[in-house]
Amino acid sequence: MTSLFTGSHDSAAAPSPSSTPASADAPYLQLDGITVRFPGVLALDHVSLEVRRGEVHGLMGENGAGKSTLLKVLSGVNHPVSGTLSLDGVEQQFTTTKAAIAAGIAIIYQELHLVPELTVAENLMLGALPNRFGVLDEKALVARAMRELERLGEKIDPSQQVKQLSIGQRQMIEIGKALMRDARVIAFDEPTSSLSSRETTQLFRIIRALKAEGRAIIYVTHRMDEVYELCDRVTVFRDGRRIETFEAGAGLDRDRLISCMVGRSITDVYGYRARELGEVQLQVDGVMGPGLREPATFSARKGEIVGFFGLVGAGRSELMKLIYGAVKPSAGEIALKGKRVRFATPRDAVRAGVALCPEDRKQEGIVSIASVSDNLNISCRRHFSRFNVLNGRREAQTTREFIGKLAIKTRNGDTPIGTLSGGNQQKVILSRWLAEQIDVFLMDEPTRGIDVGARSEIYGLLYGLAEAGRTVIVVSSDLAEVIGITDRVIVMKEGRIVGDLPKAQATPDALIKLALPR
Repeated sequence: MTSLFTGSHDSAAAPSPSSTPASADAPYLQLDGITVRFPGVLALDHVSLEVRRGEVHGLMGENGAGKSTLLKVLSGVNHPVSGTLSLDGVEQQFTTTKAAIAAGIAIIYQELHLVPELTVAENLMLGALPNRFGVLDEKALVARAMRELERLGEKIDPSQQVKQLSIGQRQMIEIGKALMRDARVIAFDEPTSSLSSRETTQLFRIIRALKAEGRAIIYVTHRMDEVYELCDRVTVFRDGRRIETFEAGAGLDRDRLISCMVGRSITDVYGYRARELGEVQLQVDGVMGPGLREPATFSARKGEIVGFFGLVGAGRSELMKLIYGAVKPSAGEIALKGKRVRFATPRDAVRAGVALCPEDRKQEGIVSIASVSDNLNISCRRHFSRFNVLNGRREAQTTREFIGKLAIKTRNGDTPIGTLSGGNQQKVILSRWLAEQIDVFLMDEPTRGIDVGARSEIYGLLYGLAEAGRTVIVVSSDLAEVIGITDRVIVMKEGRIVGDLPKAQATPDALIKLALPR
């Protein structure tokens, strides 16, 4: 098989895996007794792990289980206080990320490390820009970038600025940047969290090709279907410890895997709770705007959880932003509790009782460098101020109240929210709106990048909102999720609403048939 990377760039490549000893079962990467401590925290507790050549080894566990810490040990960011790391039987000590890269380690993190103002080509070749006599060789730069984009199956202009790309396209550029190094050990941290189904298919093709070349692949994911489809083995982490390693495949019991991850048995992750529904609380009539090809009309009742399903680009997120006032609709009407409303801005929506938890939590949902308290109170603090003077005591009280109510895992309200796990960040965003008088919650991909245990907690919060008479709209690309937690599923395709199915009729086959393009 032709390598994905043959001729992709002119820099010195790491030694090929094919030059290593022939035993396929011998581990290429071996971690033995790795322990990492942070102030007051035992992040990894004597963790041992082996990854073979030509293997896709899955890592699963709740947020904070130690998976990311392990990847940072591999990349030279975190330094263990004890334990050894070996590549092909040779012990290694990575004191810097540069040393790890030189040894053939590539880590593709969930949080993107791109420079938005630079072009696609410049980001792909960052750190190895081609030059002639000390001057950037733009022709060579574009040519190399074009070759790499072709291998990734992406039709992107290499001269386009990264900030102009979609989230999924940026993720593929991050992957391409790491793959150009011809690494022998490649770790993927939740790589599909922002990808469309087409981009996910392309990624899996790339990973399978790397596997066929004998590379050692580590694949961190919360998605069980990906483990069954892609991984040869899967190791479960919990509380900084390796719990168990399973052979993946059809014989791997899903309930046992979940039990290992969360330390308890979950027979039904979604825990659907039926409830009485009230009168119509939100009515959308003929709303039209950017991202939609036809006017959208639907209603949602008090106490109802309505799902929106569709492929990436179907117009679901765009419709939520039109309802919320983040984007101005060109036509149509919105009514709350039978009264027509018009939102010029999201502020108008919030004050009327409509809130949005956006898909891109990092960029649109939180201020990552600000504290948990600032993020939680950013909307409701207007209630705590008088003559533009904040009431710090009431704000602190609200923060403590919701940290307790939603069991947010944080040291205190002063902790920067960017240091929290995805599930806890989502809880802070929910707390922000619970501190307001919100009747309609628009939840766009509420569990993206969140582990199975935190998902179960988020679902419980959504059921609680519905049982209190709130209306919850959940946009999700996770078919099992949208079927499992909603009372009704609305399907969108190519900017149109094409189906509205009650729970009894919302089967996987029915939803997929409606969602797929003609």
